[in-house]
Amino acid sequence: MATSSVSKGCFVFKPDFKKRKISVPIEDYFNNEELDSEDSKLRFETYRLLWQRMKSETEQLQQELNENLFDNLVDFLQKSHSEFQKNSRNWGSQMKLREIPTAALILVILATEAVSNTGSFSESGPASQSVNVTDHDVIFRSLTETLQNNVTPYVVSLEAKDCPDVKHFLQKFTSQLMDCCVDGNSKEVKSDKIPKKTNYSMDSLSSWYSTVTQKTGPKMTSKKRTASSHWQSPPVVLILKSMESFSTKVLQDFITISSEHLHEFPLILIFGIATSPVIIHRLLPHSVSSLLCIELFQSLSCKEHLTVVLDKLLLTPQFPFKLSKKALQVLTNIFLYHDFSIQNFIKGIKLSLLEHFYSQPLSVLCCDLSEAKKRINAFSVNQCENIRRLPSFRRYVENQPLEKQVALLTNETFLKEKTQSLLEDLHVYHINYFLVLRCLHNFTSSLPKYPLGRQIRELHCTCLEKKIWDSEEYTSALQLLRGTYTGWSPEFGDFMVSVQEDKQLTKGVPFKRKGYNICVQIYEPLGAIVSKATTVGVMLAKDELMSILQQCIEVLNSSTENQLGNTTQKIKDFLTQFQNLDADSKEEEDACGSQPKALQKTDLYHLQKSLLEMKELRRTKKPTKFELLRENVTNFIDNLVRDYLLPPESQPLHEVVYFSAANTLREHLNAAPRIALHTALNNPYYYLKNEALKSEEGCIPNIAPDICIAYKLHLECSRLINLVDWAEAFATVVTAAEKMDADSTVSEEMSEVIQYPFKTSSTISQEQYFKFPIS
Repeated sequence: MATSSVSKGCFVFKPDFKKRKISVPIEDYFNNEELDSEDSKLRFETYRLLWQRMKSETEQLQQELNENLFDNLVDFLQKSHSEFQKNSRNWGSQMKLREIPTAALILVILATEAVSNTGSFSESGPASQSVNVTDHDVIFRSLTETLQNNVTPYVVSLEAKDCPDVKHFLQKFTSQLMDCCVDGNSKEVKSDKIPKKTNYSMDSLSSWYSTVTQKTGPKMTSKKRTASSHWQSPPVVLILKSMESFSTKVLQDFITISSEHLHEFPLILIFGIATSPVIIHRLLPHSVSSLLCIELFQSLSCKEHLTVVLDKLLLTPQFPFKLSKKALQVLTNIFLYHDFSIQNFIKGIKLSLLEHFYSQPLSVLCCDLSEAKKRINAFSVNQCENIRRLPSFRRYVENQPLEKQVALLTNETFLKEKTQSLLEDLHVYHINYFLVLRCLHNFTSSLPKYPLGRQIRELHCTCLEKKIWDSEEYTSALQLLRGTYTGWSPEFGDFMVSVQEDKQLTKGVPFKRKGYNICVQIYEPLGAIVSKATTVGVMLAKDELMSILQQCIEVLNSSTENQLGNTTQKIKDFLTQFQNLDADSKEEEDACGSQPKALQKTDLYHLQKSLLEMKELRRTKKPTKFELLRENVTNFIDNLVRDYLLPPESQPLHEVVYFSAANTLREHLNAAPRIALHTALNNPYYYLKNEALKSEEGCIPNIAPDICIAYKLHLECSRLINLVDWAEAFATVVTAAEKMDADSTVSEEMSEVIQYPFKTSSTISQEQYFKFPIS
């Protein structure tokens, strides 16, 4: 009798090490077939070094921004545990021993509520809409490391997905706590774990903690934990990353149980809150929240963080790489309208840098100026031709005399010398550009309605797009600075619109009564609004202008390379002239800036006459010394803007350092999944890069994946096709290039045809899974 066994067909085949794929160096992937560049490895090395510098700058910046927040948290934890160590016997201290020290870490865009250390909240303004920040993991990792180095080795982080109930909460809490040791060289703690079959409870945790701290207390010799080295029983810090996601019952039960064991298990809680601190009282009743001693800690808002990152990475001549207006807007729009993630924004800058060095053959010059000059001397004939093909360089050549044009187009030596000079001019342009940009932002960031934007990135985008002095926003900003703004204030404009609407209510009223009603509605609030309407031009007082000038001096002095000539000295002279204004001019300034008396009630004719008299009085009045000096300062800033805030496109060779492929960024960072699926199914070569999949327009290759063939057949006649015709068309495409044997049996043909409907049905289910309308 023959035996049949499952093991009969099981065999082991050892892998053949000779057939393993040889790893390709990363720089080899940097070869762009379309560019045919000869310096791809040098461009990749330049990209890598430049990104390392930018990455180290962002890491240092992140550390500096979180330093203040983490220092406050460390002080709170040390202070809370020190009070626990005192173990006072008075009634107040005994009652406080039942309160768990809790730090509410608010990681939101805005937070207007404040929380006291007794667990109750005090309103400090209207409630604001908060937005979740997606960079929490980075902040909590840094916080955990800081606490382990300065406060206690027992730091545990829990997420809501791992804690559906109290049992799993305690189990996860205990398992992570067991992995913590007091000292890096101590191994005794790991051997004192609770057996797996033991019920996880606060009693077992307390006994384990008591045993561990008695054994390892004298061995705490780590230099990093100098702040807690005198504690025999260091605290246990529990971080709940997203408090809103935890079950209300789980939180209530755990807090209630922990408060009963606080005298033997010193627990400190840190709540990560992504919405508002009010969520604590919404999740926890008063009987539970009264067991917490809460203190609020606010992280830096994401918009402020974005401003600092842009200031350190892009709005500086320290790094040669720059972004065009459209590319910068793509990154900022994704940040502001999608995720508020600084980490994703930095990844977008990294992608822009990578695409720039990959697609631009002259990006090899996107490095320090001294190194770029050396590389220009080693340029080949093809690289010199790449310079001549640049649109900005061609425009520059067209504006040169005929002799220079011939030399630039035929003489490589002269071309290299001129390229070095142009790169040096581009470097000086960026130094002056960013200095003047910051000075202009200091003047315009406090103007009403922010005509040039409230953030410096908005002003920067405007300057990148066009000549800013040709825009209406710049004109209105200058009028506000000069005090010659002729328009009404926003309050007066809104009020007049409401008056026009109220006229519609009096259509059926006789004329005299109608005019009386309109006058009554106008005169009530007009006294306060007309004064604003007539004095809106005087926006900056003497103290404000002096403060702005002082800020401009600090900006100019912060640059190590002085390229603006005597600009700093002129601003200092203006500041001195403001300080030396005599008392008479100050009185004139106060008289000029004082608001006129409120108008008395009168008819419409006298009202119009009074307003015209005020306007004429302002026009014919002799300007004071303060107004003349303010006019001189405004003209000086206007001249700086016209000289140094030219758009980058006006500079030759700007393509070397500016990345402008905004569509590439949008495709990678803000891609539409449905479009990507359509591209993959309709043109599989786009992603697979298999030469056999290349086909002419309208043709369907028979070697394409089954789902691609079925999808393209469905596109041809999606409304009228049925399953039978679809299966037959699928079989026709697949067998079109196969040489069928004429002597093959009918059964083989039938079996081959029958299998295609089954394959087609599987592709249908796949396409329906992708949410395509296939039925």
